[in-house]
Amino acid sequence: MEVNSEAIRQTDNGQSVGNERDAQKDKYMTFRSGNEYFGLKIQYVSEIIPFQAITAIPETEDYIKGLINLRGKIIPVIDICLRFKQEPFEYNDRTCIVVINVQSTVVGLIIENIAEVVEIQEENILPPPSIGRSDRVQNKYVYGIGKVGDSVKLLLDPDKLLNDEDLSLADQANEMNIDEE
Repeated sequence: MEVNSEAIRQTDNGQSVGNERDAQKDKYMTFRSGNEYFGLKIQYVSEIIPFQAITAIPETEDYIKGLINLRGKIIPVIDICLRFKQEPFEYNDRTCIVVINVQSTVVGLIIENIAEVVEIQEENILPPPSIGRSDRVQNKYVYGIGKVGDSVKLLLDPDKLLNDEDLSLADQANEMNIDEE
């Protein structure tokens, strides 16, 4: 599933009739991790690929599963479940890798189960509750709670999802990709 977030259609007189980014503004790809449902703005999603072999990297955080080769590009891969300190799950035929682009950094997220793409209007997004200090630690990746019908989705901030170590690993992978070109 390729997602092009930069396309703009033009009329004959050159006026913009629709910006795909605006059309995707309130769209979220939702997925299940553990017992929770999360949402990620569709504009960050480059593509969704089937689970594939991952080359492990020694001496990294446990949630950094390693590297994959995606059409000649080396991409670091993170297990979302482990990132959220949830019980690990066994990878199966429903497990996939969501390739995201955050601040020009490409990273794969291992997702247990993709749910659906939903539209969540801004007025249906609430700030995450802060009950206590430990709750804030749990919600440090969540910027809002999206109301979808009778359910809620925890909306992720991809910038906070990747820490400095993740970004440096991605930068190294990007450098390897540039060197090979």
